[in-house]
Amino acid sequence: MTETTGFLHEERAYGLLAAAGLRVPRHGFLEGGSLPFAPGEPIVLKGIADQLWHKSDKGAVHFGAFDADALRAEAAAMRQRVAGHPWIGGLVCEKVAFKRLSGLPTEALVSLKRDPEAGWLAVCGIGGLQADAWAALAPPLIWPLALCTPEQALADLREHWLGRTWLGRQRGTEALTDETKLLAFLRGLWKAAEGLGREGVTLLELNPVVLDADGLPTALDGVGTLDAAPSEPPAAPDPAWYRALVAPRDLVIAGVSSREGTVGRIILENVRRSSLPEGALRLIKPGAPEFLGLPCLGSVADLAAAPTDQLIVSLPAVQTLEMVEQLCRQGGGATVVYVVAGGLGDGADTEGLGKRLVACLEAHRRAGKWTPALVGPNGLGLYSPDLDLNTLFIPDEKLPLRPRPGHAALVSQSGAFLITRLSRRPELGLRAAVAVGNQMDLRCSDFLDGFGSDPAVKVVGAYLEGFAPGDLKATAQATARLRAAGRRVLLYKGGRSQEGMAAASSHTGALAGDHALQASVLRRAGAMLAERIEAFDAALSWLGAYAEGTPRRVAIMTNAGFESVASADLLDGPFRGSRLTEAETSALAETIERHGLTGLVSARLPLDLTPMADEAAYLAGARLLLASEADAVVVGLVPLTRRLGTADPAAFGPFAADLAKAARESGKWLGVAVEGGAIYDAYRQGLREAGLPVFLTMEEALEGLRVIAAEL
Repeated sequence: MTETTGFLHEERAYGLLAAAGLRVPRHGFLEGGSLPFAPGEPIVLKGIADQLWHKSDKGAVHFGAFDADALRAEAAAMRQRVAGHPWIGGLVCEKVAFKRLSGLPTEALVSLKRDPEAGWLAVCGIGGLQADAWAALAPPLIWPLALCTPEQALADLREHWLGRTWLGRQRGTEALTDETKLLAFLRGLWKAAEGLGREGVTLLELNPVVLDADGLPTALDGVGTLDAAPSEPPAAPDPAWYRALVAPRDLVIAGVSSREGTVGRIILENVRRSSLPEGALRLIKPGAPEFLGLPCLGSVADLAAAPTDQLIVSLPAVQTLEMVEQLCRQGGGATVVYVVAGGLGDGADTEGLGKRLVACLEAHRRAGKWTPALVGPNGLGLYSPDLDLNTLFIPDEKLPLRPRPGHAALVSQSGAFLITRLSRRPELGLRAAVAVGNQMDLRCSDFLDGFGSDPAVKVVGAYLEGFAPGDLKATAQATARLRAAGRRVLLYKGGRSQEGMAAASSHTGALAGDHALQASVLRRAGAMLAERIEAFDAALSWLGAYAEGTPRRVAIMTNAGFESVASADLLDGPFRGSRLTEAETSALAETIERHGLTGLVSARLPLDLTPMADEAAYLAGARLLLASEADAVVVGLVPLTRRLGTADPAAFGPFAADLAKAARESGKWLGVAVEGGAIYDAYRQGLREAGLPVFLTMEEALEGLRVIAAEL
């Protein structure tokens, strides 16, 4: 028999599956001597050849009765038919009688794959000849083995079309197997992956997997690929980089020009507004002992004797590379380097500068030498409210940032995404907001781990266009660690379409990859994934106000019929409308009467207070709903009624404060939608300043809650 080259053939696949305790057909090579079959027994003869993936297409599958001489003749004919593939042998397999249902697919396609980004994955969907067509109707399940247990996989399979069919949960069907057998099969897959890894297998595809007469899942075919062991992950940076980035004791900027309006000059102007201590800010300016009233260093070499926590480099790509290489050669100078310039590892890098930079950092770390941690390249900057430290190259008149410390952290691969979020949500309480650029050194997973080391951070929001090589798995593991510590992770992943992937690649050099795979891995790790940027913003607004809790029962209170009706239509999926007890309904009726709304307002949910309700009626209703089973109360305010004081802060300020106080005292979530034009912006701002999440529409508020409610 011929040895294969990177191809896992069926007989070897059967051996690996059987070693994990999985059911495979009795089998043996014709060329191997004694075979476990009786004369005349129904069998399947398969021609096994190197790189022969689809045997039936090449005439290399034969059904018949066991007759060794006849099968040898048939195998010889098969060998001629697949002459373009080096012959391995004629494999005789038991013909497995398996269960079928008229009109319903009962065959599965199962694969185990060692993904370079996500690690080992199990994929399970409808198999057979029409597998591709069924995949569009019932997408396959994807299980990252490091983040999912067989028991969790069984729960998913139970709800999938295939699992519903196998377990007799489709209308008018009987069970073909039971959950005990399916769980044993799934546990076998997890165990099999361990053996595959030891053997250098990168893919094992089983199609079809059927249920035998006893209901045991059985692979009728198995092929795959073999490769070298996965490459080592990059060496980890010194964890000291995190404090040096978000809370530096001193800072150096390279690339400040005498011309106003340049990138380096804007960064300097913003940094000078910070609360860094006197003397903590220096510049690198060759030939100048002092510039713009600040002390200067002649070159980065001077940092060897007078190191800094953070070095911001706003220089062209070549000079930036040379500066980082000099730091590495001298063995010190800056704990973290923030690189502003592009042209390193992105579409503008035509000289391989990015590869040279990565090689330098990696070589020093693997040798155990001092190495700076690097953010970027193509980084727009960061904002750290505790120090009022703004290193963004956006002028203050365009983005006036004023410190509002809080429990949320923002990390974005796109600088523009970051600054537009900061502009749109100035009320968001932040620990830090960082534009990470191309992730050439510090990657998304590093930032999640950095925030995880910071007890002030309770919620991390992230915008990503792609993952650095191998960082999907690391990001998922960092997410799982944050979740285990009680923190929340909210993600928006761009680059989902072919056009989006191309745009991400040209923008930051990111590899956007397979969105379905990435989404599955990240959700398994416990991340909340927003499918739209507006949903990300809304969820972040909720989480910025309330770090704990997962609202799944929602009470709606509005003063407009359309809001009540539209909101009720949105209460499905991961959450539902809350209900009132008889006693609570009676209390609500009394409240309605006390505020003069009898005959106008019905004592039921959603609660439509009508335009006749004033602030006192709203507060009374909010307190009652917060005391009910509701996890969250969404208050809809159409502000055009004269019953609400929306123009005078003296009127709406106390109302906002009382709403926020009621929410705090109840331990529940409360958000407000103000559905009106720009004339009511001051009203919205007053509600935000009280600490309430505020939205433009009820739909926006509920969409944000939907993202959070779907969290695993």
